[in-house]
Amino acid sequence: MRVVICENYAEMSRLAAEEIAAEMKKKKNFVLGLATGSTPVGTYGNLIEMNKQGEIDFTDVKTFNLDEYCGLYPNHDQSFNYFMYMNLFNYINIKNENVHVPFGFATDYDAWCKGYEAAIAEAGGLDLQLLGMGSNGHIGFNEPAEEFAEITHTVELTESTIKDNSRFFAKIEDVPTSAVTMGIGTIMRAKKIVMVVNGANKAKAVKEMINGPVTPSMPASALQNHPDVTVFVEKEAAKEIM
Repeated sequence: MRVVICENYAEMSRLAAEEIAAEMKKKKNFVLGLATGSTPVGTYGNLIEMNKQGEIDFTDVKTFNLDEYCGLYPNHDQSFNYFMYMNLFNYINIKNENVHVPFGFATDYDAWCKGYEAAIAEAGGLDLQLLGMGSNGHIGFNEPAEEFAEITHTVELTESTIKDNSRFFAKIEDVPTSAVTMGIGTIMRAKKIVMVVNGANKAKAVKEMINGPVTPSMPASALQNHPDVTVFVEKEAAKEIM
């Protein structure tokens, strides 16, 4: 695991985008795993600018998002599908048919999740997965648990995650309590992983992810076993490892 401590959010976002862009340039039909939340927004802004300047091309890129709330339609303004279009897809030259975001209203989630895994495999697997991390160490919506989930699945959200995400909703009661998410196994099968982390509230999780035992009670610790992970961490989030 390579850890890059960044002076501020802007530097973290720029360096992460440059890492992603460098990988995209190596392969024509690139398969890119994407994340939502406030942390990657700056990274997406940099990728948009690179695309506008002709440095990177999304024409043949396929994307697969990590997760989505259960119970929110794609056009809901707090759905992750909506987030992705507002923060990335509307501003780059990507084809809609190449965009894949989990669906929050499946009638049979088990079948839907197996289909999502099959779609990733059919695309050739994830060349790179972008991750953020929650204050409790969750990646995607893989919450602290008794075992690492192998494939895309549904999950009940913890109280801390609901509280963290309530800032995006009018009131905490509006935050969905369940989600569909790639599994830890799905994430670990990506050829390369790039993580962005900022905020003092995540400092403890950063330390445990990097230096603690590999345990499903700290989901991000699984990344210690991946052969190609780069973590761009803003200095406030890195204060317990500096």
